[in-house]
Amino acid sequence: MDIGIFGATGVIGSRAVAEATQRGHRVTAFSRDAARFPGDWGKVAWQVADWLDADSIAAAIAGVDVVISAVNAGHGIADTIAKAGDFVVGAQAMVSALEQHPRVRVIAVGGAGSLEIAPGRQLVDTGAAFIRTLTDDLEVPAEYIEVVRALRSALNVYRLSNRHWTYLSPSSGRVVPGARTGRFRVGGDQVLGGDGDISAEDLAVALLDEVEQPRFIQRRFTVGY
Repeated sequence: MDIGIFGATGVIGSRAVAEATQRGHRVTAFSRDAARFPGDWGKVAWQVADWLDADSIAAAIAGVDVVISAVNAGHGIADTIAKAGDFVVGAQAMVSALEQHPRVRVIAVGGAGSLEIAPGRQLVDTGAAFIRTLTDDLEVPAEYIEVVRALRSALNVYRLSNRHWTYLSPSSGRVVPGARTGRFRVGGDQVLGGDGDISAEDLAVALLDEVEQPRFIQRRFTVGY
């Protein structure tokens, strides 16, 4: 299968590249900055592409079967907060680009804040409790809620489209480098519960499982330990 990966130099994207190549897929990795390409490309084809520009995306994904979008708006917490709106712009650009490639699927990685803790009640809407989760558990500034809200808006961009989209939210904690266990729970729009961070390696397993055996077309799913 031909897979294109945006955000390929990041924590999640780089693991998705590794997982996809290990499974024998043909991978094209995209970055806005050629200086971030690795010295040894191996079996991966690297291209410059702008995830905020529909024409750039459309040109880049010609010929791929599935696109994985694992982008981060900024470098570091403060920069990501400042550029939170880019998550929405990027989702809009992707949906627009897919209109030129209607058979291509996209699997976008988002956040946990839009998961439900009760029917119609999302984590991000729990007010002070969610702010405490950000500051105490995730150790990010309270202003990071703007990123969470932007990621929820990006999910809604996909939901309002008629493209072949899937959205993956980690269920709790952070996504951090760690072990590839291949053991995690899978759910839908509700928080799974459980403790601890999920490894980027296992999130990549979940991404490639969905690539190979689609279960959540035009739906969001979540994974957690």
